[in-house]
Amino acid sequence: MRRMVNWFQINISSLTLSFFLAIVVWVSAVISSDPTIVRTFPQAIPLEIIGQDNQLVLLKPPPTSIKLTIKNPQSVWDRLQSQPGLIHAWIDLSSLEAGEYRVPVQVRIDVTPYDIIQIIPDRVQVILEPLVSKDLPIDLIISGDPALGYRKGSHTINPEKVTVTGPQSIVDKVQYIQAQLDINGAAETIHKTIELIPLDSNGAVVNGATLVPEMVTVDQPIILLGGYRNVVVKVTTKGEPQEGYWLTNISVSPPNITVFSADPKLVNDLPGYIETETVDLTGLSDDVDLRVALKLPDGVELAGDNSVLVRLNIAALEGSLPITLPVDIIGLSPNLHAELSPTQVDLLLSGPMPILKALKNGNIRVVVDLKGLTAGTYQISPAVDLIPEQLIVASILPQSISVTITSLNQTNPTRVPAPTSTISP
Repeated sequence: MRRMVNWFQINISSLTLSFFLAIVVWVSAVISSDPTIVRTFPQAIPLEIIGQDNQLVLLKPPPTSIKLTIKNPQSVWDRLQSQPGLIHAWIDLSSLEAGEYRVPVQVRIDVTPYDIIQIIPDRVQVILEPLVSKDLPIDLIISGDPALGYRKGSHTINPEKVTVTGPQSIVDKVQYIQAQLDINGAAETIHKTIELIPLDSNGAVVNGATLVPEMVTVDQPIILLGGYRNVVVKVTTKGEPQEGYWLTNISVSPPNITVFSADPKLVNDLPGYIETETVDLTGLSDDVDLRVALKLPDGVELAGDNSVLVRLNIAALEGSLPITLPVDIIGLSPNLHAELSPTQVDLLLSGPMPILKALKNGNIRVVVDLKGLTAGTYQISPAVDLIPEQLIVASILPQSISVTITSLNQTNPTRVPAPTSTISP
């Protein structure tokens, strides 16, 4: 035993040195395989707010994220990049009363080891104010006047008050709640939902307050005055458009008018419409706008213009026309010859009847384009050329033509040049 103790005492320094060197070698191996690095995390870290009193409100929202520079082994860095949710950042507003503060940003990382080098920002300025509410009446601003012969009645607003909620400094600025309604030219009762606007004492809009509700419903009666009546306009016509055309639509502007009489019975006895002077359609072949006067009973006057704008929409009658045409060859090389089968096609054209009736053979042709083709047999779809824009080809039969192309030498193998005659002096 004593011999062992003596050996240990003699070799203690060597053992200590060996142990120290072993630790150095182990640390060096670990560092070389997993080096420590200092980097700024590439993603913004969300900044949370905790501990805020629900009776206080932030006057200005703090930043929503921070930038973080950390020192840690490569393996920890790799894990954080794949799991950024392991990094948490927050500011704690616990026990804070109304006032202005610079609150430190706190960070926790759920994987070790790590060392936080820098937080940007490391402190956040916050202003806490009491959350307050107040009720205000709604001031409805009505602009414009109803149509002639009408007057506005007493409006109703639902609800009549609004609750303003927010930071005390902002809520205190709100002095009025305004809604705006335009009734210019109205000839019937208005039922409308209108957005509310918070205003300060100078009439400027106040931002940052919450309104409950944000919109209200307004009912504004528009009442017809005695002796006035709103009636529709009825257009009367005579004659027929040009042959091959028809009247597709009649529109009138305005579609209804207000009439007036000193004797209310005269307007009450009207049938609900006023006729225009007769509009003559004879010979029309295109759309036309006309200013047309109205037929008013004696004692009845118009409350506005004494005429209306009538628009007549005229269109050509549609029809179809079957036609058979020969097939022309275009684009064939001069040293080639082509045989077609068949040599003519049947077309069915559709479009306005006046154009179909006026169509002549010279206005349309059917062609096969043989440009660039050499000797051989082909199936080629014919094309319709020179057709008027208003017409369409409803069908073409057959849909393809058999084309046989040969060289002129093959077509006329015995053809030889004619002898050239000469005249002797």
